[in-house]
Amino acid sequence: MRLTKQTNYAIRILMYCAANDGKLSQIPEIASAYNLSEAFLFKILKPIVKHGFVESTRGRNGGIKLAKDASNIKLSEIVRITEDNFAMADCFEADGTDCPLLNHCGLNMALRGALDAFFAVLDKFTIKDLISQRSGIEELLGLHLLEGYEASAH
Repeated sequence: MRLTKQTNYAIRILMYCAANDGKLSQIPEIASAYNLSEAFLFKILKPIVKHGFVESTRGRNGGIKLAKDASNIKLSEIVRITEDNFAMADCFEADGTDCPLLNHCGLNMALRGALDAFFAVLDKFTIKDLISQRSGIEELLGLHLLEGYEASAH
């Protein structure tokens, strides 16, 4: 199983906003920090804004910020809203499969258990965990170079 770029960068955008400590983060700054196009960034933002993880302010001085505390945003929530499909085999697909073992197969049960375990681990981590367990995140993202940035203890 491999997460899409959309999921990967959605989590990174949330990390950026969390590291920016409640201030508005501007799209060009985030795009620059992650070497992304602004158009791709806007595409990634749609589901996390729609589901209430990020607030968006329009205009020249607009930007984005977390809509809730970073300690209340579980990684599993972000993965679930940004990934389209968790089918690990044909038998996971909604339209089924031609396999005669479909309802009697141990593989399906094993893969379902693996997927459940994957989400159980992601449930244990929040966006706050991702930024607070590593020192220097603000500097690595270039936040210390922004006007009005004051380092805070994470």
